[in-house]
Amino acid sequence: MKNSYLHFRLRMARHALLQFARSLQSSLEYILLGFGTVLVGLLAVIALPGMFAATQPWPVALGLFCGQTLVASLPVWLLRKRLHPAAVVTWSRPLPIPARSKWLADAAVAGMIIGPLSGAYAVSAAIWLYQWPDWLRPVAAQVVALTAASLLLAWLLATLALAHRARPPAARKPSPHRPVPVAYVASASARRAAGRFALPYFWKQLFWLPFWRAENVVGVQQTLLLTGALASIAVWMWHPPVVPPAIWGACAALFTMLLTDRGDKAVAEQIALLRPVAAQWPLHAGRLYRLAIGFTLLPGLCVLGWFALLTLGRAAAGYSHTVATVWLCAAAIAQLAVVALRRLSVRGRVGLVIGAIVILTAIGSELWN
Repeated sequence: MKNSYLHFRLRMARHALLQFARSLQSSLEYILLGFGTVLVGLLAVIALPGMFAATQPWPVALGLFCGQTLVASLPVWLLRKRLHPAAVVTWSRPLPIPARSKWLADAAVAGMIIGPLSGAYAVSAAIWLYQWPDWLRPVAAQVVALTAASLLLAWLLATLALAHRARPPAARKPSPHRPVPVAYVASASARRAAGRFALPYFWKQLFWLPFWRAENVVGVQQTLLLTGALASIAVWMWHPPVVPPAIWGACAALFTMLLTDRGDKAVAEQIALLRPVAAQWPLHAGRLYRLAIGFTLLPGLCVLGWFALLTLGRAAAGYSHTVATVWLCAAAIAQLAVVALRRLSVRGRVGLVIGAIVILTAIGSELWN
């Protein structure tokens, strides 16, 4: 049973990763074409935060170490529903599979992602050890140990994430004070709110809340993309000397465009699900759909507002106000194009997003010149 279950989990995870790679095939073509040089640069600096931790005081070093560990384990957590689908979790729970076999299977599946990622970290560390900068020479042994420990801890966290997914839900005893089930009747305040703010109310019920429920990861995905865009712009404006500012500008452009593109795609899929059902509802479905499409621009507007606040909202200190204004205008036009040109083919849409990222990266590279 142990070997059979391990073999089954590995084959299922391999199949899921192949499916995921096929779904990104068209996007990867454009990313490699437009960002090949940037990806090589990111490969060189992927292990830098953990290596730099060895030269810092322990609070900063601990923060960098934990951050690198979480980032390394993040791909497994994001792909956990593909690596161990809910249907397989439910099917396997009543089977007589030893806990040790489950743990080994989770560790092996996590290793399928952490292993190649460890290779990327090893290449990055080897590049810096080959360059042999002055700050690295006194702490070379600590750097290697911290990098290895970070990857091992990331493997453990990834294994725990998969194991936690397979845990059965905890049984809860019903409270003796719970109300008696009755027919649902909307309260007077809810009826007034639904009547006065009908479209925002239905948008919240039909678009906002579903993105945070059950297996839907759109809410978490958009939160991570928004956080990444805001953080990239903040570091871009801070421009630490270790990493070229153009790389942070490329990250800001990438996160900003993906934020609007993924949000618009999620809203389009939700509209496709609601359209046959909402046709019989007593509401203006067209207005609701247009409102939902318009709201996909709000996260991007928050990012552009943050960029404007950090650049146009203060005196220039080494960067160009003109370039910042051009970047802001180009980003706004690109955001509107993603939402307005909804009838593009899949390749056309990917070309639009990647082209916008390349243009914004080229403009942003001149910000600190």
